[in-house]
Amino acid sequence: MVRTRSRWSLTLALCGGYFLVLLDVTVVNVALPEIGAQLHAGSAGLAWVVDAYSVPLAGLLLVSGAIGDVVGHRRVVLLGMVGFGVASVACALAPTIGVLVAARAVQGVGAALMLPGTLALLVESSPDATGRNSIVGAWAAIGGAALPAGPVVGGILVQAAGWRTVFWLSVPIIALALIPVVRLHRSPQPRRPQRHVDRIGAVLLVTALVCLVTAIIQVRESGLTAAILAIAAACALLGFLATERRVSDPLLPVPRSSRRPLGLACLVAGLMNFCALGGLFLLTQIFQDVHRLSPLMAGALTLPAMLPLPLLGAPAAKLASRIGTWRTSALGAAIAAAGAVGIAFTLTNTAAGYIVLAFFLAVWGTGLGVLTPAIVTAALATTPTAPGLASGASNTARQTGGALGIAVFAAIAGSVGSAGFAQHSAALFIATAVIFVLAGVIAFVAPLQLRRRPS
Repeated sequence: MVRTRSRWSLTLALCGGYFLVLLDVTVVNVALPEIGAQLHAGSAGLAWVVDAYSVPLAGLLLVSGAIGDVVGHRRVVLLGMVGFGVASVACALAPTIGVLVAARAVQGVGAALMLPGTLALLVESSPDATGRNSIVGAWAAIGGAALPAGPVVGGILVQAAGWRTVFWLSVPIIALALIPVVRLHRSPQPRRPQRHVDRIGAVLLVTALVCLVTAIIQVRESGLTAAILAIAAACALLGFLATERRVSDPLLPVPRSSRRPLGLACLVAGLMNFCALGGLFLLTQIFQDVHRLSPLMAGALTLPAMLPLPLLGAPAAKLASRIGTWRTSALGAAIAAAGAVGIAFTLTNTAAGYIVLAFFLAVWGTGLGVLTPAIVTAALATTPTAPGLASGASNTARQTGGALGIAVFAAIAGSVGSAGFAQHSAALFIATAVIFVLAGVIAFVAPLQLRRRPS
């Protein structure tokens, strides 16, 4: 049993690692204009700065959780922390955009190794159900604070000392977090030593994601290359699905009765992050390169969109208990759609001030704050006996949607210096409104469709 003092130091360490994993999804966005200027990167290069992290994070979440079940989560978390820390140093010292993208990919692998194991180790170290609920609540709250903190922290660091400090920030935090994890006593044996990890499925899933994201980013420069990569992505995805059906221990062992509801929940979650992270990718560039705001002001202006996510968790849960998770998800999607339309209006109307923009960003963020916990809860309810499975599937769908959203938005909007960038961005926000409406319709009709299924 872990002593009380050691347990809380372990809790802080693991929550700090989880915070960094989510912080690095958004903290880099504010630094993109300065990275582009200093490393001479275009829109494709900047998209890869974000997606080189998001793609391995999305593709390796499932397999890293499975590996932790087999060899023990302590080993996997330690490996992830060391890899994340070393990659952060490489990012901070990167002399070219290519080196930065490669280091970000290693950072994403480290993040994928860390994320599932942080919660697993916290649960294993808890002495009783009461302590476990308290620790898990702290873990969730700290993770929820990472997304709104990202743009603000990034803005402060970039304005004070340049974009490289965004990556140096992770180094001391990881170094301190390693100490209690290293001191943690090894478990007597792995939790699921009989399970085999589907390595082939993991490789095919990551290959499909990498090829698809690359195809989207490269479509402007070479249509033929993009088409070849898209075909390769489709083949890898089909291979992954075939492998999942054949192996005895698939990455997603979803019971037949749960496949459709979990699939719908993951679809809505993926569409949500597609719009949210794609939109945030554009906004931070518009604020700095079009409106000429400082990095700190750009980060602060995204707060109305990001802050509702941690603040609305409890109210959204209460609303879901009254009207149901699916209807709450539909309501959140509708609110986000209204906010997206308002953002598009302010981007094309020069008379609209920052107060109007902040209002619509708050509406957009409120919709995301209602939708996120509701759709995650809906996913968890599809497999009540295996919450880890549903959580892994939902997280994978969300990270995949975010990576694809950044790639698509970067490809369509083009370079921030090109003519019509703001107009293209506004059109993309109108498109996100349509997608949110579609997600809302899916969430609204899902309970009706599931009730009609034969038992």
